[in-house]
Amino acid sequence: MTVDTPTRTKPLAIREDGPLAVNTNSSSTAFADRIQNNRPLAIRLAVAVVVLIVIAGVFAFLSSHRSEAASNALAEAMQTYDAPIATPQQPVPAGTRSFSSVEERAKAANVQFAAVADKYSSTDAGRNALYLQGVTAMQTGQNETAEKLLKKSADSWNHDVSTLAEMALAGLYRGTARESLAVEQYNKVIAKPSTLVPAGLAQLELADMYEANGKQAEAKKIYAQIKDKDPKSASAEIATQKLSGPAAR
Repeated sequence: MTVDTPTRTKPLAIREDGPLAVNTNSSSTAFADRIQNNRPLAIRLAVAVVVLIVIAGVFAFLSSHRSEAASNALAEAMQTYDAPIATPQQPVPAGTRSFSSVEERAKAANVQFAAVADKYSSTDAGRNALYLQGVTAMQTGQNETAEKLLKKSADSWNHDVSTLAEMALAGLYRGTARESLAVEQYNKVIAKPSTLVPAGLAQLELADMYEANGKQAEAKKIYAQIKDKDPKSASAEIATQKLSGPAAR
């Protein structure tokens, strides 16, 4: 038997020859007898509808609760990631959580990001945690692990997260002397930028890489493209400064 969901707006169809069929020419007594005889079926239908409504409500509650828990867990991990670095020259107030180096801090945050990404993978917080897990793995020198995590994050349906991961991958490739792969990642972002990662930012990073590798002509060409495309943007301002400096001449 097919049971309609709670969202059904049309009444349940009654076949003329079905179990709930009513002969309109019969007496009121006969009609009452038919309803009485089919009461178990009517009760089952009513119970099924109630169960569906309860299930839908529980699912909505659990989804909301899970998203809230994921956000709270991510916030705790971010507190670790944002904790200050204490040095003899820059001490922190007593009782403040701090770390002695960026690597030590990244290692601690990585554990928390990994837990959030694993437990809440279907939530926005979980997807953000996966990206940050990749970033902190890279900061602790776990390049192979970082590459796998960032590639997975780059496949996210959330385009903002995806472009952030692609930029991080480009930085990883750049830092490990894989220029062609870095160029590929930068160009992906340039072709399909996001709100968080505009095309101009990816172009500046690509030009900076070319400049650092002694490819001044390629860098100058990109700076000129940025300046011509959106002359009033922050990226164009930086590009103009680069074009005026000795490095891009």
